[in-house]
Amino acid sequence: MTDVALPFWEIIPLTELSAEQWETLCDGCGKCCLEKFEDEETGKIVYSRVACALLDLKTCRCRHYAERSQLMPDCVTIVPQVLAWPKWLPETCAYRRLAEGRPLPRWHPLITGDPNSVVQAGQSVRGRVIGPETGEDPLMNLIDWIQ
Repeated sequence: MTDVALPFWEIIPLTELSAEQWETLCDGCGKCCLEKFEDEETGKIVYSRVACALLDLKTCRCRHYAERSQLMPDCVTIVPQVLAWPKWLPETCAYRRLAEGRPLPRWHPLITGDPNSVVQAGQSVRGRVIGPETGEDPLMNLIDWIQ
């Protein structure tokens, strides 16, 4: 019988991950960087297609990641404590899935070894969202393809 090592995300609790391990959990989909609203009646999180001003729409990465909290006061830095209520993150988000005891999606780059697998699986916001500079009202641009 061979001794196969389990991936770090299956054996290390979120609260004990190294900074590098934590960052690799992000699949780079950009979904968490969209304007979102909570339906007061259902509690459901509804996403718009309007992205944060800091989101690079081509790479789906933050242009000023290290300073994002200072530049955008509404930006929520994802840390284990925030995951006590992960419902504001998309259901496909690795942080949310692991916090809820679910596995990473099979298209996640840590599973596939391919950073473009998120795009190929149709899980990226690349080419599907607009920046806030358009002046469009996020409430008039709600989307239903976020899972």
